[in-house]
Parts: sequence; structure tokens; C-alpha cells
Amino acid sequence: MRKLATIQKILEINSIQNADKIEHAKILGWRVVVEKNKYNVGDLVVYCEIDSLLPPKPEFEFLKDSNYRIRTRKMRGVISQGICFSLDILPLETRWHVQELEKARIMNIPGADGAEGIDVTTALGVEKYEVPIPAQLAGKVKGGFPSFLIRTDEDRIQILPEVPVKYGGLQFIVTEKLHGSSTTYFWRNGEFGVCSRNLQLLEDDKNSMWKFARENKIEEKMVLLGRNLALQGEIIGEGIQKNRYRVKGHTVRFFCMFDIDKYEYLPYDEMLAILEEWNLEPVPCVDWNYKLPHTLDEIIEYGMGKSVLNPDAEREGVVFVRYEAEEQGRVSFKSISNKFLLDNKE
Repeated sequence: MRKLATIQKILEINSIQNADKIEHAKILGWRVVVEKNKYNVGDLVVYCEIDSLLPPKPEFEFLKDSNYRIRTRKMRGVISQGICFSLDILPLETRWHVQELEKARIMNIPGADGAEGIDVTTALGVEKYEVPIPAQLAGKVKGGFPSFLIRTDEDRIQILPEVPVKYGGLQFIVTEKLHGSSTTYFWRNGEFGVCSRNLQLLEDDKNSMWKFARENKIEEKMVLLGRNLALQGEIIGEGIQKNRYRVKGHTVRFFCMFDIDKYEYLPYDEMLAILEEWNLEPVPCVDWNYKLPHTLDEIIEYGMGKSVLNPDAEREGVVFVRYEAEEQGRVSFKSISNKFLLDNKE
């Protein structure tokens, strides 16, 4: 489950030109507009990421006009992503727990890591905003997303400040993050399955994910390969996310294959070879040999640009992938375009 609300530290506070009541704070890799003089560098706060859906409680009443959803905003010329609250917003028991953890850290008690990073999503009743699924993708539910698979949800670079320190200067594959709907096909011990982001779907000739599978004989190809595998991608086209790529009908572009028995991703080259043999297409590649910058800001900036599929449209962002030594496996994360988020009110 994604940590939507966590305890974080204010890393920086910067003034905003011509702004008397607000200033710009840095939390992890995010920039957030906060009330002026309310926080100091080093303060612990409750930080809620974009896509957080806060409960309709009195303390969040000021968010009612935005349906309690946290989006990317631009205020006085600066980007604000997320929202932060003082620890007073926490339920009493949770607040006490956070304060005790931080007190132990300050006292240098052995093994005490402090409260920074603690997940308070459930304590606050925060949920993830989910884009409504078009009727042709919703399908009939067979069950929850299978436990033997991994959901297709990359972490944003803003919550991974250690990445540029550890991997700066190393080579990554960069692909375009398509704005469609997550699709997973799997073959496991004689069973073929089709899944949306969160659910496994019954076969339905009106469901576009199943139709693509049958039209492209994905089950038959998986059977012939003779391995327990999952193939994951993004379905795009008419009626899906405004079809910004101007695709006729529906198609799926794939970004990873997962070995179910080994519980690990196939190397990118192996996946591409299988896709070519099966006459299926991968997501567009932006750069095969991208040297990762040493700063978060540069990685975030790289997310912006035009779509490979439709140069007239802003891309949603990019995904960085690197395959390390066997014990490390696949390293991946995403950078979402701030321009895309603002233009689409995300």
C-alpha cells in the first residue's frame, strides 16, 4: 500500500516573491507551499502526497471545494505538490507514539530511529484517489489482484532522495510513462488471467483488455513459452484518458515481464526479444543509455517533454529502469511531468 501520509521533516524554507502569507518548503524531494512563519527547518510535520484523498472531516473542511483531493497546484508562480499539517492533526494515540519515538532519537537511545518516515495514512483515514475506469475497461470482477504478482506502480523520484546519491552517473533505460490504464496478463500453472490495476477480471468479450488478449493470442503464446510469467503494460486508445495519443481503437504497450516462480523481473533485453517474437509493442523508449544526474531537481526536470507517440501532446512523465547484479535485481522509479500535472489538474 502506498504511503500517502507520513511523518516528514522540513528540509528547507524559501521565500516566495511578492507573497506575504505563504512560503515554499522542501519535504523529501517535494516542494510545498505552506503558511508563512508556521514551520521552521527541522520541524516534523504530517505530509500528504498528491493523489491523497482526505476524509470529509471538520479539520479538512477547507478542502471540500476540491472534493478533498490533493493535486499539483501553482501558487504565486511556484509549484506546490502535497500538503502538510502540524502533528496536532494526528489522533491522540498516534501523536503520542510519534512524540515518544522522536524523544528516544533525541536522547540517543540505542536502536531509536525517530519518527521520520512513519506511515500515518490509515491513522488519518487517507485513501488514494483513483481515476474512474472507463466502462470498456471495468469488466466483471473475478477477484482481487493476485498475491503472486506485483502491482504496476513505480515510486516517484521525490520520495527517493537517496537515488541520485547512489546511482548518479550510472546508465539507465528511460521509457515514456503512458497515461492509460494498467493491464496485466499472466499464465500460471495452467491458468490464464487478465487484471486491471487492482482486480482480476472474468473473461468478457466487451472488455478491451480481454479483447486485446484474444485478438493477439496472448494466452496461446504464453502456453507455448512454457513458463509461469506475467506481462504488464498500459492500455491506451479511444475513450481512455482523453486518448491524448490519438490511437484508433485500443492497444497495449508493454513495459515489463515478471517471472512468477522466481519472483523477479526479466531483463529488459529478454522482454524485448519475447515481445518482438510475439509481435507486441513495448512502451516508447526515450533514451537507452541515459546517465542519471546527481540531483533530484535534474531528474524531476527530465520528466517533462513531448510524447514519443504524439509530439503534439505533453508526456505524463518517464520511467527509469536499471538492471543490477543478481542480488539487487531491477531498480526503477518514475518522474512525472509537472507541466502535465498542472495542465491536466492532477
